[in-house]
Amino acid sequence: MNLERLHLDKTLLYALLALATISLFVVYSASARDMDATLGHLLRLLLGFTVLLVVAQIRPEFYERWSPYIFIAGMLLLIAVLALGVIGKGAQRWLSLGFLRFQPAEIMKISVPMMLAWYLARKNLPPSLPRLGIAFLMMAVPALMIIKQPDLGTALLVFGAGVFVLFLSGMQWRVILTLLAIVAVAAPFAWNHLHDYQRQRIFTLFDPEADPLGTGYHTIQSMIAVGSGGIYGKGWLNSSQAHLDYLPESSTDFIFAVFAEEFGLIGSLLLVAIYVFIVARGMLIAYLAKDSYTRLLAGSLSLTFFLYFFVNMGMVTGILPIVGIPLPMMSYGGTSIVTVMAAFGILMSIHTHRKIAE
Repeated sequence: MNLERLHLDKTLLYALLALATISLFVVYSASARDMDATLGHLLRLLLGFTVLLVVAQIRPEFYERWSPYIFIAGMLLLIAVLALGVIGKGAQRWLSLGFLRFQPAEIMKISVPMMLAWYLARKNLPPSLPRLGIAFLMMAVPALMIIKQPDLGTALLVFGAGVFVLFLSGMQWRVILTLLAIVAVAAPFAWNHLHDYQRQRIFTLFDPEADPLGTGYHTIQSMIAVGSGGIYGKGWLNSSQAHLDYLPESSTDFIFAVFAEEFGLIGSLLLVAIYVFIVARGMLIAYLAKDSYTRLLAGSLSLTFFLYFFVNMGMVTGILPIVGIPLPMMSYGGTSIVTVMAAFGILMSIHTHRKIAE
């Protein structure tokens, strides 16, 4: 089969398939050999690859033309969440259509970089300071609305996706340093507006032993799982932390701890290598892109994927606070998988349609 006729990048597709295959084995183990959970994860992966295939068929010119409308639609959905959203686990993040419940914030992980790439690419790069200011508002407003839900993890990813677009647009270092200074000055104000549990997570990062049976429990048990894996791991299906129910959220946010316990340092490094390879392939696609819009969008989506797995692995190993970001393609859950695969579909569209244009 000629994958390029289907607008699929063979190299990127094989790497994603490898990641999906590994995830099935790990979800099966992390869920205590629950076939229903494993089949559910398989169906979500199949849905994700279907979305990737469909999205890859659409030419990049369509995405560029529709970027403002997709962004506006996403903002309207965020407003709807704040007004009519379904509450679950203390957060108001979902909209319910009766037969379907979805999280509109996930849409913003793609629509924000699309909008910023569209806006900045309309004029010469690097952008002027006024245009940077408007672009900053475009990514800050939806991020603040998502924090309001509250969903700090998704807000960080949305804001990070926008930052990557600004960085790739050629911002001067003096502008970057100025923004960092502004962030430092605003940090105390932001701290006062965090929820108590969010502040507690930051305290826990520095001293999880202060409350080992409370706020520090997740971090401690996760670090025990990662450390007990050693160099070679305990072997598949032998994660004692997960199977004895010491590790919470073992098949979702903390699935990397299960993987590290079973496959050890060597397995973890191989998994990280696959993730880095996928990011590198995405950045190559961005480098080869034919215009500013596709270059900014491809680069931002690739670096956002890096942020995904870096933050998740960081919180699992205790070097970053817990923010509820799943490990892409590995964690059990549907919305995140579909969003990630849609992003890779856009990357493949950018790459394969560029070849046709040539």
